[in-house]
Amino acid sequence: MATTRSAHTVWEGSLTEGSGTVTFDSSGIGQQAVSWPSRAEQANGKTSPEELIAAAHSSCFSMALSHGLTGAGTPPTRLTTSADVTFQPGTGITGIHLTVEAEVPGLDEQAFTAAAEDAKANCPVSQALSGTTITLTAKLA
Repeated sequence: MATTRSAHTVWEGSLTEGSGTVTFDSSGIGQQAVSWPSRAEQANGKTSPEELIAAAHSSCFSMALSHGLTGAGTPPTRLTTSADVTFQPGTGITGIHLTVEAEVPGLDEQAFTAAAEDAKANCPVSQALSGTTITLTAKLA
């Protein structure tokens, strides 16, 4: 069964001097302020589309990797994943780097790296972002 998740943004003003509020409709977890300076310069307590993509990618990758490892008979004890999304004003998103550190009893580094590469290639967010270069650093704790 397909699911749909929703959020909406209300933006007021010009790109460089305006600001907006992103509301997470499906989860009800609240609202976050967003602005051009928070996207192209310093966050200053506000979010950006790239931070939201990073959150989506790190969680999706973790789910895919956990599923793959469990299916192979080596369920993880813990996965810690970060996603760094690089944004260049005037160009756009220029890359995403995933970093994962894991505790996986009974698995060697080579098998873990292969599982992580598979999750990177096949998690739904990676597939949705396939027009962007996605790199990976994976290591066992």
